[in-house]
Amino acid sequence: MKPIIKPVENEYSHAIVDLVLTIQQKEFNVPITIEDQPDLFNITSFYYADGGGFWGAFINDELVGTIALVKFADNAAAIRKMFVKKEFRGKEFSIAQKLLETLITYSKENGIDDLYLGTITILEAALRFYEKNNFVRIQKDELPKAFPLMAPDNVFCHLNLKK
Repeated sequence: MKPIIKPVENEYSHAIVDLVLTIQQKEFNVPITIEDQPDLFNITSFYYADGGGFWGAFINDELVGTIALVKFADNAAAIRKMFVKKEFRGKEFSIAQKLLETLITYSKENGIDDLYLGTITILEAALRFYEKNNFVRIQKDELPKAFPLMAPDNVFCHLNLKK
């Protein structure tokens, strides 16, 4: 089963909300609700309008992973909504890697030189994944002022694509 990565917009909102909230709330007990993430019901205008994007990974037409890009400056953007269903994680599928590679390729093609992300410390596997992909941890006060902070985030990473 080879995943298909493709851009997604509002027509996938309900499937995206189901995937993201299940992982956030049920798997990791992250104190976040759908009310904290109104962007998930407005993907087209929130992510695409300023030059970002939103991609889904599909296996047999089932949404099994997501990644999003919020462009907040001419050459900088934030990674958001990187989630992969538990049963589709790992090297067998490499979905997270393929999603990240898709986002990085898009970023390079669109003049985005700096990628930032925020996450939470309990997502250790995610942090290892980002560090394996050359992201470096930075302090909150090193983030650009325009970085779109999410309340639960307490760990931040940066990747310069020009290095």
